[in-house]
Amino acid sequence: MPGDGAAGDRPGGGGADDELLLAALLDGMDAALCAFDADGVVTHWNREAERILGWTQEEAVGRRGLAGWAVLKADAPDVEGRLFGAMEAPGRQVHEFALLTKDGRRVLVRTQSSGVNGTDGSASGVYCAFSEVHTQIDLERSIALSEALFEDATWGVVLVDADLRPVVVNAHAARSLRAPRAAMLGRPLGELLDQGLEELENALHHVLSQGTPPAPTELWVTLRADRDAGGGGGGAVGAESARDDAEGAARRCWRSGFLRLASPLAEEPVPLGVAWLFQDVTQPKRNEQDVARLRFRDNQLHRAARAAAECEDPMEAATVHLDFALAGFADHALLDLVADPYPHPGADAATSGTPGGATSGAPVTGPGAPAASARLVRAAATPATVPGPCPPVEPDVWHGIPVGYGGSHPAVQALERGGSVRTSIGGVAASALQQGRSGEQGIGDALADWAAARKWPEGTVHGLCVVLRSRGRTLGVATFLRGASRRGFDRVDATYAEDVAVRVAAAVDLAHVLPRA
Repeated sequence: MPGDGAAGDRPGGGGADDELLLAALLDGMDAALCAFDADGVVTHWNREAERILGWTQEEAVGRRGLAGWAVLKADAPDVEGRLFGAMEAPGRQVHEFALLTKDGRRVLVRTQSSGVNGTDGSASGVYCAFSEVHTQIDLERSIALSEALFEDATWGVVLVDADLRPVVVNAHAARSLRAPRAAMLGRPLGELLDQGLEELENALHHVLSQGTPPAPTELWVTLRADRDAGGGGGGAVGAESARDDAEGAARRCWRSGFLRLASPLAEEPVPLGVAWLFQDVTQPKRNEQDVARLRFRDNQLHRAARAAAECEDPMEAATVHLDFALAGFADHALLDLVADPYPHPGADAATSGTPGGATSGAPVTGPGAPAASARLVRAAATPATVPGPCPPVEPDVWHGIPVGYGGSHPAVQALERGGSVRTSIGGVAASALQQGRSGEQGIGDALADWAAARKWPEGTVHGLCVVLRSRGRTLGVATFLRGASRRGFDRVDATYAEDVAVRVAAAVDLAHVLPRA
């Protein structure tokens, strides 16, 4: 290893080719490295050592020791003692001391030194790799931060590779995604997420190509584990009874941040993947949405009441209430009225108002009486082709032709129960809608058949029927309909529809009373 020794005594082996190879390897290292022979003469000095201290290879190689040029003379005995002591000590020795740069500055470095033995087993020199202490501390802090994120963080952290497959997942993310950490690695994201997958993959592709976005984004997702646990939902009327919207309850809002990961060792940034950090903010977002929705609907009820107060015709006021209710709530509205809610004196007791009954004013149910579906007459409806306002109601609407609803129709059920009834298409069509496949052949036919069987506009997939009650009598049913682009009705929607129905029923009741006044 000494500069004037034989080639076989040098650390790189014997031969000019080995010496060139060793020099190339040393110059390509990211750590500063120097080597000394047994007499303390510098034999190797790489480019990183030149960058840190400023001394070139020509200026460093051949000097004996470090005193006076790389180390202050006062510090030299201690530094060289610890440095050259590695020739006799086993393993690597780690020390920190100050070196001197060419321009006279002192740099605190952390060194790892190791002795080198010759072919006869005797000590022939020492290698010393060193780096600035702050660089080492930065590295250790980065490692500590990574460990904390992957173990103790309150945010979910997922590292995905360039193929958008998870390679590292922390415990919080595994709990949020409802999957074991080991089972998630290398799997496509589509096996973990159902709705929201496309938005997430678009965000990841954007980060890989364009870089880290300036601000977090909010993603609404549905876990595939929740969907599989809840089942596909069989039957065409899977939500005829009042129940919570399971699909809406399973949706989560994750506030997400993305960081593009690039190799620090490459000359040009090479994307290694993306770090996806997210936090569940579903409840705060739902609270914000509920407050905004409640404020808007209260405002609509107020505006509708003021507009209806200017209508001379009570039935016009009823349709005004329906028109205002449609905004942001439903695509279509239907108004079906009981043909004779005020039976004449002497009529069968079954047709008269029953105190406290849920179906007072309902059709006769005795032998020979008409079916319940024959008692509802269509009074008003939005255009069947596109959403729009309800047209004016005909003056003699109560004597019109009854709507041919079957006994299991949601409107008839609402009439019989005296309450609201929600319904949504189920079965294969519902699964296709969740996956965005409503345009496929067969699926569209199922949607059309489901709506046509209920005499609702084409494209309807969600319905809400609320009964109209006034002065202890049932006057009819108001129906609100939504298409495939909207979610199903929930209990909050039913409450709002019932508030609208109270106002519509009051207007319809007034329309009955005025001609007899």
